[in-house]
Amino acid sequence: MAMAKSLALFLLMELIVGGYGDGANGLSMNYYVFSCPFAEQIVRNTVTSALQSDPTLAAGLVRMHFHDCWIQGCDGSVLLDSTKNNTAEKESPGNLSVRGFELIDDVKGQLENQCPGVVSCADIVAMAARDAVARSGGPVYDIPKGRKDGRRSKIEDTFSAPSPSFNASELVRAFGQRGFSARDMVALSGAHTLGVARCSSFKNRLSDPTVDSDFSKILSKTCSGGDNAEQPFDMTRNNFDNFYFKALQRKSGLLFSDQTLYSNPRTKSIADGYAKNQATFFHDFQQAMVKMSLLDVKEGSKGEVRLDCRRIN
Repeated sequence: MAMAKSLALFLLMELIVGGYGDGANGLSMNYYVFSCPFAEQIVRNTVTSALQSDPTLAAGLVRMHFHDCWIQGCDGSVLLDSTKNNTAEKESPGNLSVRGFELIDDVKGQLENQCPGVVSCADIVAMAARDAVARSGGPVYDIPKGRKDGRRSKIEDTFSAPSPSFNASELVRAFGQRGFSARDMVALSGAHTLGVARCSSFKNRLSDPTVDSDFSKILSKTCSGGDNAEQPFDMTRNNFDNFYFKALQRKSGLLFSDQTLYSNPRTKSIADGYAKNQATFFHDFQQAMVKMSLLDVKEGSKGEVRLDCRRIN
């Protein structure tokens, strides 16, 4: 009885401190505090266990969140499988670097056992990305919850996503159309401190005279293995740090869209600041990630809580 009273008091304090129900767009930091109080712990524990076994998975989870939110908003659309009459987003060439679908399925299964029909797949994706960043040494931050899952996922929708061939001006314009500042865009680009890219995405850099000569040799060696050969974005592929920006200073940005940040005065000054001060990068990144997590969220009848993340109810 005493333990029950203590838990009730704790939950009440969480409501008071967290501002339950009055978050942005109707979302809340404590959205599941009553309906599924162990939801965040389940996500965090599952992500932690998975990254202990495979630290490279962090990059895939962060990209999953970005690729989900950019198309149709943060609604879990990237998780849907193709059907006989529809080719889904996950089949897009731009989504080949997205990994972690099985982890999302695992979390969803655990949550359905705990609290059926309560936690959306979109929220699971957002929380998993947040926890992957923290587990990899990046900033610890929180995001409001309460997103609903969308019912649309079409490969053609992904064609509007930023391309590795975009220059800085095109990136600023594309992100600006989604409500992001140039600083937000550069900070979010810093997520490339995790993971790798395939040669098919950067082989145009092999003939770029502005690339550092030693780095160019590394890229040539990598691409000798074919279009699917992989190269890390920076020297600490599994650590969330500011080495990505230090690579830009050395003319060793992997993608054209990476190095272009250092060729435009507007974005170069931001990238330089992040290379010099990791704390500033972390601060701006977490703010940009929260902003991204609120893109076109669906509420009420505009969405659903899928019982299976791979198909609509």
